[in-house]
Amino acid sequence: MREDINEKCAVVGIFNHEEASKLAYFSLHALQHRGQEAAGISSGDGKRLHTIKDRGLVTQVFNEEKLETLKGHMAIGHTRYSTAGDDSILDAQPVHANYDLGQLSIVHNGNLTNHQEIRQELIKQGAIFQSSMDTENLIHLIARSEKEKLKDRIVDAVKKIEGAFSLVFLSRSKMFAMRDRFGFRPLSLGKVGDGYVVASETCAFDLIGAEYIREVEPGEMLIFEKGKAPQSIKVYDATPKHCIFEYVYFARPDSQVYGQNVYQKRKNMGMELAKEQPVEADMIVPVPDGGVPSAIGYAQESGIPFEMGIMRNHYIGRTFIEPTQEMRDLKVKMKLSPITDLIKGKRIIVIDDSIVRGTTSRRIIRMLKEAGASEVHMRISSPPTTNPCYYGVDTPDKDKLIAANMSTQEISDYIGADSLAFLSNDALMRSVNSKGEEYCTACFTGEYIV
Repeated sequence: MREDINEKCAVVGIFNHEEASKLAYFSLHALQHRGQEAAGISSGDGKRLHTIKDRGLVTQVFNEEKLETLKGHMAIGHTRYSTAGDDSILDAQPVHANYDLGQLSIVHNGNLTNHQEIRQELIKQGAIFQSSMDTENLIHLIARSEKEKLKDRIVDAVKKIEGAFSLVFLSRSKMFAMRDRFGFRPLSLGKVGDGYVVASETCAFDLIGAEYIREVEPGEMLIFEKGKAPQSIKVYDATPKHCIFEYVYFARPDSQVYGQNVYQKRKNMGMELAKEQPVEADMIVPVPDGGVPSAIGYAQESGIPFEMGIMRNHYIGRTFIEPTQEMRDLKVKMKLSPITDLIKGKRIIVIDDSIVRGTTSRRIIRMLKEAGASEVHMRISSPPTTNPCYYGVDTPDKDKLIAANMSTQEISDYIGADSLAFLSNDALMRSVNSKGEEYCTACFTGEYIV
């Protein structure tokens, strides 16, 4: 249960399907875990684009009546967490505009590291911005490009930006999908009926009955045009540096990300953790839901029984009533409940995917000890998070990251654990079958790519 780190968002694109907007809706529903502040869809019927977006969950923003107005054979969609920009309706996506070539909508997963410099330069040139989003820079760059064709304008624009981006563009007749040269954020290509789909995760394909084809390659742009197979253009030479946190936490376990199954990678992390950081105990208990696959791996490797000793209430929304310590503790209890009869008198290993501020871990351990656990040993299936991310993840500043300011023993004392241990970076790379060169691990190592 990670409340301190949020993925920025999810993107989806549907092309050449008579129910394009409805497929986009269901795809966004599958990707809701990647963004819960706002949702939006733009559709195209060959003549004009139609856009609906608002704050809230996908099911709150859309109903059947609204989806009926999103006509056409193509659609792009977005769910959002705010990492760049403010939490307002103006910062919901798709970003839509009219310009000299017609209409254009854009959805973006990632974060542009040079967006402030570009924004200030565009403002000097007379550009007027409607939002605080970095994505809006692209609308202005495309509109101001001197290239004649939209595909050339997109290439012209993306060569001016830096950072992380998986992008889907929709014009009145075409759809474009693209990843940055590093492939920081995931994007996959699938086939649905006679049409195509791109999405941040393949769990969206499973829901709408699409067939997975492959990843959109880092540095690649795909062009979708009616009556034609997708055209591939190599915009950059690929230098893969995929976000390792997709495997650690963000992606749904049933997704394929970077071409590999997420559940198996998390299970591998738990097995590696058991080898590196064993401890005598009576049972393994995951922090639901993120800690479950790693806890299964730890249990299988160690031979210690796995038990769902903590139950999660999935039907509670956000609560903002946190003025006192008692209320903050109650918030955790509203979401997580220990099975006292199972826990009482037992030595427990609690498995979670990460520790950010440490406050949630502290409350969970207190809750388990109040339920009668004789010992609580915490094991984390990733290295200490010591650095903020600038590539599309909402992480606290470094001074708020507990592992950047305390030793492992000091964190253990703070959260009240009998012991605490993290997975090493080398073991993490073994878990994902990599020597490390293909992944961005800046949040653990401080080695930033851009």
